[in-house]
Formats: sequence, structure tokens, C-alpha cells
Amino acid sequence: MTASENIRIALSSIRANMLRTVITCLIIAIGISALVGMLTAIDGMEEGIGSTFSKMGSNTFNIRNRASSMHFGGGGKKQESHDVIDYQQAVNFKRSYSLSATVALSVFVSRGSVIKHENLKTNPNIRILGIDENYLPLTGSELESGRGFSAFEANSGSKSAIIGKDVENGLFPGESALGKDIAIGGIKYVVTGVLKSKGSSMGMGGEDRIVYISLTEAKSQYVAGGSSYSITVSVNNITNIDAAVAEATGQMRVVRKLKPYEADDFEITKSDAVAKSFTEMLSSLTFAATFIAFITLVGAAIGLMNIMLVSVTERTKEIGTRKAIGATPQIIRRQFLFEAAVICQIGGLFGILGGIGLGNIVSLLFGVGFIIPWMWMLLAVIICFVVGIAAGIYPAYKASKLDPIEALRYE
Repeated sequence: MTASENIRIALSSIRANMLRTVITCLIIAIGISALVGMLTAIDGMEEGIGSTFSKMGSNTFNIRNRASSMHFGGGGKKQESHDVIDYQQAVNFKRSYSLSATVALSVFVSRGSVIKHENLKTNPNIRILGIDENYLPLTGSELESGRGFSAFEANSGSKSAIIGKDVENGLFPGESALGKDIAIGGIKYVVTGVLKSKGSSMGMGGEDRIVYISLTEAKSQYVAGGSSYSITVSVNNITNIDAAVAEATGQMRVVRKLKPYEADDFEITKSDAVAKSFTEMLSSLTFAATFIAFITLVGAAIGLMNIMLVSVTERTKEIGTRKAIGATPQIIRRQFLFEAAVICQIGGLFGILGGIGLGNIVSLLFGVGFIIPWMWMLLAVIICFVVGIAAGIYPAYKASKLDPIEALRYE
């Protein structure tokens, strides 16, 4: 009996037991959909994160004050706090850093502000940062329209602002925000630039819900003495990155007036190190997704095996008839194995389609185009074939061992 004949008989049997087949295919489809969907989504996240960090460049590093830490010992535990990097220290570093590089300064102002324009206002979820003239190009931020801050604006307390796309859409529906006023806490600013939309890049809404104001304006109007400034350094030649970090470490120690025996009270983080940590996190997600899908598919295989065993019992007389007219045990085994494999492939097909759809929804949220996960699709087909054969071996063996005379007498 040829493979095409076995497939035709398998499809005929599937049509005769439609309800059981649909339920089994659904279980398999859910498992494959979970596997393909999560792996496709992770591919999209990885591509989106990689794109974000590639714009920042692997020749970039950040300097921040070291986070507070807990120490245990002696009479108990004590909190060790580190001084913030204040405005003067950040400016002194920028002026004195001698290596061939570009330095940008920024300070966090607010995470949940309301921005107003006339009678319209945003939700209280707008982030505000104070930045200098170098911040946007160093962090890979792109302008859709307008311009960034000039050095004069960044350092003179200019009432200028650069806004995200969601802010523009909310306050200026259907029109450009350039040259118009926005209000932050009663203070008016003129919009000089609008950022290109990043969607939900990296799960945080990207830069769509953000407002940038000049560094000195943030310092004079909003930032208290306890706020810490961040320093971003972009080296012109990537081969000098280690030398640049060493130079920055020495310069920051001078700026912070640390004694030779004192430990660094600031942190230097390379952008590629951050990207690496995200990649490691995604690897863990891949393992978790694979494990979840594996458990689901094991359940599907058990369900399919039970259904095939029921099918063997119900078709005992049919098996006896086939044996009586010359079907060998090998032909009977092959027929039931083909049937199990076909059911799995049908379920797998719907699972692949569902997984591609679910995975690409996540990919689109990360600003990545439509992904066709050929590798995961091929993996799904192979898994479905293996599950089908594994689930069909015992029922096929049982069917092939039936005595034809007893099978013909079965009611």
C-alpha cells in the first residue's frame, strides 16, 4: 500500500470521527501555537532591542552614581549611600574629558506629569527629562520634524521643548506641534521638535510619551539638590572604548574628589553590556516558552494516543476484514501511524498559523515588521511528526496484533 493510499484512508477515518479529531487537533494546535508564537515574539523582541541598541552604538557608555547598598556585619546592617552626581560635577566632567569623544548630560525630572495646551491635556504618564545638545544623537533618538536643542538653548535655560509623538497627537490632533506652546506645571514652552514614533519599543512606549527640556531649565525649575545627573559618552573610535572607560573613571574620581584608597562611588555601564543582559533574559524566556510548549504537547500526545486506542477498539471489525482480505500486520501498523501523523500535522498547521499571528502582534508592539519564522515553522512540523508517531506506535501495534477471526466476530 502506497503512502498516498495510507493518507487517503487516514483522511477518510478522520472524517468519520470528526469530533474526536477536532478536539485532538485543537490540543495540538494550542501547543504548537504557544511554541511558535512565543519564539516568534522573542525573535521580534530581540530584533527590536538589537535595533535600539545598534542606534546607540557599541561605542557608548553611561556614567551614573552608584546605587545604595546594604552591608551586614558588626552590630547588624547599615545602609551605605553614595552622593549624587550633581550639576557642577557633570558639567566639570564634560569640560575636562580629554579623549576624542562626545559627552551628553541628562537629568530625570518627572515620571508622571500632565502636559497641557489650551483646553487639552495629556494623561499623567508623561516623562520629562532635562538634556543638553548632544543627548538626542548619542541615544539614537530621531526627530520626525523640527530640530534639537542648540548648545546655547541647552545651557541658557531656554523655554524650548522636544516632545514625543503621543504628546503631539494628544495635544495637537491633526496638526503639527512645531512653534506652538505647551504648559508644564504652569510654565510655557515652545515646541521646537517632535520625536519619531517608536511604538511600544522595549515595552515602555519608547519615546512617544516623553518631553525633553533644556538641562539648565530642568535644573533651575524642577530639579532639587538631591537629583543625580547622568553622563553619556560616545567614543569616536570603537577601538578606544576601553581606554575611554579608563579615562572616564580617572576623570570622575577627580571630579568627585575621591581619595586614592576610596572605592568608586559611581557606575560605568557600556551599552553593549546592557544589550547582552537583555539577550540573556530573552534566552531564559526562550527556554521557558519551549518548556511550556513541551508540556502542552506531551498532553496532546497522551490525548491522541487515547483517541487512537478508542479508534482501534471501534474499528476492530474493520481491521479483521482488512486482515481477512490480505492486509499484513505491517500494513495495519502503517495505516494507524499515518492516521496519527496526519492528525498531528493538521493540528500543527493551525497552530503554526495561530503562532505566527500571536508572535507578530508582539513584534509589531516592538516596532519590528512582519516576521515569518521559517525555522520555528520547520521545527513545528518536525515536532508534530514526532508526536504523531510517538502517540500512534502503541495503538498501531495493538491493532496489528488483533486476531482476524476474533476481530470479525467482534460486535
